[in-house]
Amino acid sequence: MSDVPRLVDAHHHVWDLTRRPQPWLDEPGHESIRRSFGPDDLRACATRPIAGRRLGSTVAVQCVPSVPETRELLALAADDPLIGGVAGWADLTSSAIGDVLDELRAAPGGAFLRAVRHLVQGESDPAWLQHPAVERGLRAVRARGLRYDVLIRKHQFPQVIRLAERLPDLPLVLDHAGKPPVAARDLADWEQRLRALARHPQVTCKVSGLVTEAHHAAWTTADIRPVWDVLLSAFGPDRLMFGSDWPVCVLAGGWNRWAAAIEDLLHDCSAHETAAVLADTATAFYGLEPTPYAT
Repeated sequence: MSDVPRLVDAHHHVWDLTRRPQPWLDEPGHESIRRSFGPDDLRACATRPIAGRRLGSTVAVQCVPSVPETRELLALAADDPLIGGVAGWADLTSSAIGDVLDELRAAPGGAFLRAVRHLVQGESDPAWLQHPAVERGLRAVRARGLRYDVLIRKHQFPQVIRLAERLPDLPLVLDHAGKPPVAARDLADWEQRLRALARHPQVTCKVSGLVTEAHHAAWTTADIRPVWDVLLSAFGPDRLMFGSDWPVCVLAGGWNRWAAAIEDLLHDCSAHETAAVLADTATAFYGLEPTPYAT
């Protein structure tokens, strides 16, 4: 065992285009990531330590609304020690959601299922999370001790706040900090809504996906710092977790460049605060194996 403290990447993706299409990759601007990516690719590129910590565990997150993809992620987690947990997908609107979740947990690698995620950012209904069928599905998630990854854009904060009010015992994590408009440098509305959500103690937040909301080629840490300052103030370090959003972050410089920015942002934080953001919050939220060292 290494004595290098472990770094947890709480948000990354893998996909094999020979097995499962990723239609979103066909959109213009995604050419550099329009290929397959697996855990070994992540190991090869995530070489920079952050505050002396090296990558030791990850949470693999679903990309497409597909139960078979989730099964593949769980099986991959069972075979690869880097993946400590999976945030998968199941149809929250289905009357069979409980059975589907039980089947996933009984599948190979099912013990690694830690959370469910739906791409709410793509739903046009401003109250999608309030649909009775969706709420029933989320109650099934909660009843099985799972968490819910929230993927939204700025205008969708109100429905997440209502969800937090109605299901106060469902652990929620806000992916990509709710996608603040970093490039536009107009954070006032996002900040107001984020702070309202942060008042709910069951909500945590991923410091992830921010560079793809900035100017991909020209961003600097100074562009990210105003967002970081709001997150740190609203949630505190014990409710923040580092995520790379790899390989999507390749569009805006890659894993190591984002790692360097995170280290800069953590410069004035204490050892405890740094440990929380880089490992402890994600370990506690997702129920990861609490190994303190990278292997």
